[in-house]
Amino acid sequence: MSPSRTLNGAVQSRATTSDRGAESPPERVADVLARLEKRVLWLSTAIVDHANRVRPNPGGMKVGGHQASSASMTTIMTTLWFHTLTGADRVSVKPHASPVLHAINYLLGELDRPYLTTLRSLGGLQSYPSRTKDPDPVDYSTGSVGLGATAPVWGALARRYVESHFGGVGTGRQFSLIGDAELDEGACWEAIQDPHTAELGEVVWIVDLNRQSLDRVMPHAAAARMSGMFTAAGWQVITLKYGRLLEELFSRPGGESLRARLDAMSNSEFQRLLRCTPAELRDRLPGAGPDAQAVRRVLAGLGDRELHAALRDLGGHDVDALLDAYAAIDDDRPTVIFAYTVKGHGLASEGHPQNHSSLLTAGQIEELARRTDADPEDPWAPCAPGSPEEALCTETADRLRRPVFAPQSPPAVPADLGHRAPTGTGNTQQVLGRVLLDLTRRAPDVAEHIVTVSPDVSSSTNLGGWLNKVGVWSPAERVDWFADDAETILHWRERPDGRHIELGIAETNLVGLLGELGTTRSRWGRPLLPIGVVYDPFVGRALEPWSFGMYAGGRSILVGTPSGVSLAPEGGAHQSVITPSIGVEQPGCVSYEPAFALDTEWCLLAALAGLDAPDGTSAYLRLSTRPVDQRQAAVPEDPAARERRRRQVVAGAYPLRRTPGPVVTFAAMGATVTEALAAADRLAAQGHHADVVCVTSPDLLFRALQARRGLTDDPEWVLDQAFPARRATPLVTVLDGHPHTLAFLATIHNVPVTTLGVSRFGQSGALDEVYAHHGIDTDSLVRAALDLID
Repeated sequence: MSPSRTLNGAVQSRATTSDRGAESPPERVADVLARLEKRVLWLSTAIVDHANRVRPNPGGMKVGGHQASSASMTTIMTTLWFHTLTGADRVSVKPHASPVLHAINYLLGELDRPYLTTLRSLGGLQSYPSRTKDPDPVDYSTGSVGLGATAPVWGALARRYVESHFGGVGTGRQFSLIGDAELDEGACWEAIQDPHTAELGEVVWIVDLNRQSLDRVMPHAAAARMSGMFTAAGWQVITLKYGRLLEELFSRPGGESLRARLDAMSNSEFQRLLRCTPAELRDRLPGAGPDAQAVRRVLAGLGDRELHAALRDLGGHDVDALLDAYAAIDDDRPTVIFAYTVKGHGLASEGHPQNHSSLLTAGQIEELARRTDADPEDPWAPCAPGSPEEALCTETADRLRRPVFAPQSPPAVPADLGHRAPTGTGNTQQVLGRVLLDLTRRAPDVAEHIVTVSPDVSSSTNLGGWLNKVGVWSPAERVDWFADDAETILHWRERPDGRHIELGIAETNLVGLLGELGTTRSRWGRPLLPIGVVYDPFVGRALEPWSFGMYAGGRSILVGTPSGVSLAPEGGAHQSVITPSIGVEQPGCVSYEPAFALDTEWCLLAALAGLDAPDGTSAYLRLSTRPVDQRQAAVPEDPAARERRRRQVVAGAYPLRRTPGPVVTFAAMGATVTEALAAADRLAAQGHHADVVCVTSPDLLFRALQARRGLTDDPEWVLDQAFPARRATPLVTVLDGHPHTLAFLATIHNVPVTTLGVSRFGQSGALDEVYAHHGIDTDSLVRAALDLID
């Protein structure tokens, strides 16, 4: 017997392989792990049971939980944690198996006993694993299908980036524990086939192949097809279909007929057999094919208990098979392990197609306690003192203890690079690459921490100069075969010290990586300032994973550019409408849509500074390619007045034009400021004075308004400077996006308001034609103002 399969007071694992002596006869590791798994099964089931049947519930609503989904994972997670993981490894846990993670953390001393009764209660254990909200260690937040599965891919990439730039973060595998139904999510396959992924040998996915989804048994046995897709993407594929009991039966006379019968069986038929009595099994399992008699002869040699156990003896519940699979992982390429399991394994609900969120009855809980050697009167008892299980828990806790990385902070980001206000024509998108280049010269220590990411749109979003300066990140240096080509403007130099990461065309991958790049300070003490660039019309596609990354504590900047119907010739497919309001509504994020070059610089610098601030957030910048006369910004030359303007810009709004005795106010955002100023000029020619306020962040203005009403503690001073009460007039709001985004501004002083914007799918055409079509041109602003004045 190999050393990795014996126990002398502790498990000999991949992390600890030294000889512990022979104080007592060696005990198989698998046997100790099997007993420990029973404890994990009991605890994870009891956590859900207590939340639903024991804890007072005055409201009467079902608390919920997933006993069956947890049960299918207990063998996989017990063997992984208590035998294979090291302190350098990280694991993303299947969302519905969160009680298993909490049970393991409890046995390892990482979760205090009182928390076991708090699942889904306020301040207690979360419904799904959460890095930022759970009281015990969680490596990756999960709960949004597909995103938890892919997070370790981007976590591996982020670790490699940090190691190549700063060093000292070490190595370690990145595990994803996922359900087979989760592979229906396209985000999984987008991540699997990204060119970077094939080089990430530390990535390991373990698929809980229990053949069920939430509502049904999966209709087809798709493991072979999925295996082929992983293989084609360069992954190692390991399949654990049957356990040692079934494999032994297959070796008996007629056993190959039994294997063929099980292999050919549909998922639904197999699940139905799990619900049969032994007598029914003997009748139904042989089937009606030519080998039925051979299968009957195999079954005839089994007792009822042995037959019951054999049918459930799948690879994902066989300790030895799992340990062998972990030992076979190839660290030179990503690995997927398809582990066949039974949903609800070991529970009264096992195999039932509607067991996803079903709860065991009191009687079934008592029966489970008996079979797992638990005491319902003392459900949270740890492993018996002095037992091999306790020794294994102690050794595992020591092995998984991670080094503490002292969190560092990047150098302070300058608030102003000191540029004079431009006097020519330019657009806000151009400023993005210009500011990044300026930082390499004026604040190189800050630029060193910036990493940009894009899905194959670097050159078209004005990052070309930045790429030429800092290079493209790659784990190893690659030859630039166009370095000597005089016609090549964008130089694609790939090397370990590059600061831009280029992904394939998949926004989900982009923001998944952004989220993980934003967590490097909390994981390894090394902060990054990540900026992702995507076409603004596709921000909606990227929103869910980016939001989930923020929920998990990953701060980043997302730049949506180009934006709006200002992309007039591009037509409706490339004209974003709802993104401005997304910026207002997204938690954990501050949004900006500046109108002028200097405003953009200030907003970007403020967003960078906010990434590492104690109370900082992520940021979303919506930029435009529409040319704007920069003289319209009227930036004060006096240093104090300039600083006052800068503070107003990054706080959300500033007065762009003040007039004596205004009768109407235009509040304009982004590129439409040009129309607001032109409309104010035309009204003045008719004897009607109009103020113009440039809104840079409706998000921050809404927060200020909420603070004024006592609902938050955000600063509110910007309201008095941008919209002073003494100048309150009827209001016309306008933006290149949905009009409701700025509608709340009328409630600052409860004035009449007309909200202009884009609320229909766009059209191709010249800019003036498209603006007129949507009613955000100068004529529309003048008409709206006159209606309010009259």
